[in-house]
Amino acid sequence: MSELRELYQEVILDHNKRPRNFRTLPEADHMAEGHNPLCGDNVTVYLQMDGDVIRDISFQGSGCAISKASASLMTTELKGKTQAEAEVIFQRFHDLVTGGMDDVQEDDETLGKLAVFSGVREYPARVKCASLAWHTLHSALDEGGRTVTTEEGDEAASGA
Repeated sequence: MSELRELYQEVILDHNKRPRNFRTLPEADHMAEGHNPLCGDNVTVYLQMDGDVIRDISFQGSGCAISKASASLMTTELKGKTQAEAEVIFQRFHDLVTGGMDDVQEDDETLGKLAVFSGVREYPARVKCASLAWHTLHSALDEGGRTVTTEEGDEAASGA
């Protein structure tokens, strides 16, 4: 299991050092901002939708390695997915990082590389780091575009 954990750490470090889709998206028709005051993470998620399909997705911001890697992997996994597919992946990811999913292997196909965040559940304060971009995405998809913060009294505050 330690070899698997090392591989997971390498993937997270790689996405932190060389984040994918780290750019503004001038053609974005959906956008939201997120902030994690506890860790200092800030993220803006940009979406270009084609009907119900995420045609393009990107992010900008700064934060810890887990926050940046999560946003990077999120954008690579969701590009080309429908909004409904993105919501399913969001829920599976949430279950993964909060401990709602016991066996990562059972859902590897749905999560893909996102399974690297399975160890986050052991560090409750890091759940907010890993899920910030996802809650920000959710706000962007809802077209509310409100700023998401992990200190709100809603699901984002509890990492949900």
